[in-house]
Amino acid sequence: MIRFFLLQNRQGKTRLSKWYVPPPSSTGGGSPEAEKARIESEVHRLVTSRDKKYTNFIEYASYKIIYRRYAGLFFTIAVDIGDNELSYLETIHLFVELLDSYFSNVCELDIVFNFNRVYAILDEYILAGEIEETSKKEILDRVKVLEKLE
Repeated sequence: MIRFFLLQNRQGKTRLSKWYVPPPSSTGGGSPEAEKARIESEVHRLVTSRDKKYTNFIEYASYKIIYRRYAGLFFTIAVDIGDNELSYLETIHLFVELLDSYFSNVCELDIVFNFNRVYAILDEYILAGEIEETSKKEILDRVKVLEKLE
C-alpha cells in the first residue's frame, strides 16, 4: 500500500504531497502537519544526497522509499516494506507519462500553476493508497470529463 506520494524539486520545495496514511506521531507530541513536513524534509535529504550508482530504493523508518528523478523533480513514493519496488517505479513512470500527455511536455511550472489538475490526475490514478487504473487513455479521458463539469 502506498503511504504517501511526494513530488519535490532539487531545492527541497514540495510541489505535490499526497498522504494516504497519516504519519506516525512523533515523540515530541507535535502536530501531524509538522510531522509531515519533517518527514518530507528528511526524505528529500536522503534522496538528493544518494549517489547515482545505488538503487532507487531506500528503507526509511517503517517504509520503503522508491524514487525517480525526472529533470529537476524527484518523484517519491513510500510503501510498505514487503511491496514490490519495480511495480512502484513503473507507477512513478506512468504518472510522469500522464502528466506529460496532459500538459504536452510537462515542466515544474505546469505543476505549480495547475496543481488542482495534477491532483485530479493523481486521484484518478491512485485511490486510497492503491492503484486504481493503469490505462493512460482511460485516466486522461476521466480527467477531461471532470474538466467539462467545471
